[in-house]
Amino acid sequence: MVLAIDFLICGTQKGGTSALDALCRHHPGLLMATDKEVHFFDNDVLFGDGMPASSLYEAQFPAPVPGKLRGESTPVYLYWPEAPARIFQYNPAMKLIVLLRNPITRAYSHWQMEFSRGHETLPFAEAIRQEHERLAAASPDERRVFSYLDRGRYTRQLETLWSLFGRAQVLVLPSEALQSAQTDVLAQVSTFLSIEPFPVLADTAVNSQPYSAPMADTDRQYLAAFFREEIAGLESLLGWDLSGWR
Repeated sequence: MVLAIDFLICGTQKGGTSALDALCRHHPGLLMATDKEVHFFDNDVLFGDGMPASSLYEAQFPAPVPGKLRGESTPVYLYWPEAPARIFQYNPAMKLIVLLRNPITRAYSHWQMEFSRGHETLPFAEAIRQEHERLAAASPDERRVFSYLDRGRYTRQLETLWSLFGRAQVLVLPSEALQSAQTDVLAQVSTFLSIEPFPVLADTAVNSQPYSAPMADTDRQYLAAFFREEIAGLESLLGWDLSGWR
């Protein structure tokens, strides 16, 4: 019998998941998927007739090794509505790691990525102000692109995870700490996964690219107003001081 995959780095997009994935690949007790993003549990076509064979998923990983945990990083799992229930159906004991980034800067980083890829044609100011209408008419693939603001509604995403897995199986970390306090973050990850401490590693930044231009002040103010209640709710939910996000 093939053992189930043990843990996921499941969000958020543009929140440092690539960096954490790269760091996990240096830990001798962890075996990461061949590709950084497997995109199994967000594949609606694959799940069209119910739960697919687990072997299709586990084929994306190295063979199991006694004493080592296997995991992967697909940040859209946090956001994709059906993904958490599919993960739970696959492995109710799955441990989930969530990195949360300031939703204001996350939205701009997301737009920069999609615009540079040619998936987005609207300027940032128009894209965020038209998002509600665009998402209402979006295909699933378009929803992945146009969800600059919607992905930043973290409280509902966390509550979905907690409703299935409970809080003990979900480690939530501020992505900013991965840059400012990497050693502390990795210590929390190793405790959460019940593995040996991470080896001493150089600070890792992955997918960090300069922006074509800084965010306009008017757009930053628009986003600050949009996310004001969300950030306040998240502070209460997690007990974090998020004054820096404002």
